Amino acid sequence: MTAVADDASGTGAGTGVHATTTPDPARRREQRAWYVYDFAVTVFSTSVLTVFLGPYLTDITNAAADAHGFVHPLGIPVRAGAYFAYAVSASVLLSVFVMPLAGAIADRTGRKKPVMGLFAYIGAAATAGMFFLHGDRYLLGGLLLVVANVSYSTSIVVYNAYLPQIAEPHERDAVSSRGWASGYVAGAGMLVVNLALFLDHDAFGLTKTTAVRLCLASAGVWWAIWTLVPLIGLRDRPVTRTSDSAGVGQGFRQLAETVRDLRRYPLTLSFLLAYLIYNDGVQTVISQASLYGSEQLKLGQTTLIAAVLLVQVLAVAGALLLGRLARRFGAKRTVLGSLVAWTATVGIGYFLPAGQPIGFFVLAAAIGMVLGGSQALSRSLFSHLVPVGKEAEYFAVYQVSDRGTSWLGPLMFGLAFQLTGSYRVAIVSLVVFFAVGFVLLARVPVARAVAATGRPVPDVI
Repeated sequence: MTAVADDASGTGAGTGVHATTTPDPARRREQRAWYVYDFAVTVFSTSVLTVFLGPYLTDITNAAADAHGFVHPLGIPVRAGAYFAYAVSASVLLSVFVMPLAGAIADRTGRKKPVMGLFAYIGAAATAGMFFLHGDRYLLGGLLLVVANVSYSTSIVVYNAYLPQIAEPHERDAVSSRGWASGYVAGAGMLVVNLALFLDHDAFGLTKTTAVRLCLASAGVWWAIWTLVPLIGLRDRPVTRTSDSAGVGQGFRQLAETVRDLRRYPLTLSFLLAYLIYNDGVQTVISQASLYGSEQLKLGQTTLIAAVLLVQVLAVAGALLLGRLARRFGAKRTVLGSLVAWTATVGIGYFLPAGQPIGFFVLAAAIGMVLGGSQALSRSLFSHLVPVGKEAEYFAVYQVSDRGTSWLGPLMFGLAFQLTGSYRVAIVSLVVFFAVGFVLLARVPVARAVAATGRPVPDVI
């Protein structure tokens, strides 16, 4: 079968991809296979980034710290409590170079599956390797986090780039939301297993540390197993650019072309700027919430896992609910409403009393209701703003700030804590990302932005 290209004319002229629409049954099968990668990889962001690794790596770093509470990676003095945030930030700085290159090669060669699979299995291996993280091995923890997070985000670049190829314009909000929902189902299911293992570690003959290491490693095993489904079910689309080399050198040249090409679509660039800012806030809340709960609010690991489990359960309903709202009010208005909710949630989080889990659970419920929907709709909205045939390249730029790969937010969070010693100041500093992102997104005329790419403009967007 030929590939999907959803340009307005259906001719695909000049796009470099075939334009025949995939028949409905085949497209539905491919969509179902596509959902499964969210099912596979979301466990990394929930069990590893959100729940276990932040507090656990901080404990290991504290064990390696000097009398003043500092460690010295590469001779740089770093407060132990800020090490995890800095490691997340470092992983994103590296991702900035890796993701666009991988996206350019995927588009140039038309071989998205091998690129996605390569980084998926590197990330899964690094995550499984966290089983060996114990004692004072904070440098190993930082290295594994960087490798896993770079691989995670790079595989997501190619995964996201399939969306405009496997879904018609009117389907994308729903398809994207279902993908996110499937991911949260997996995240919730694995957290139930992890919670049982963590709480009953004595019954399994395990220490608490070993239980945490098993929870971390199991995310890598889960990721590796379920990745097989999309690698079997998704199809590579042929490209017509046969005269150019697809090597690394060509990948860098294509990356430079992508950056230059963005200037032709200033409204797409305006959306990206808004997204990169407000999603920095979203991702930092996700990656640092457990650290805030354990260190500032003095909540136990069991409470933190239960709160994240609540987020996963409600995020399924929230993603589907916001997807329905988008069909009526448009994705842009729905995302703007979610940013108002994010601002209120982070502001309230500053005032939560220590040692009282009820407030933290209420906060988790609010996050769950807006988390999946705001991200799913941002992804589907951006899929309309990408020139045909350049999906992976553009989604590489998009991915710089997506799902746990933010760098400015964790950097601000870490600096705020380093300068003040207060996680409350660190968490409330994130309000600026949601406020600025709201203003910038409100100013983007999305219908004009879609039309500028040559794609059909949906009736409601």
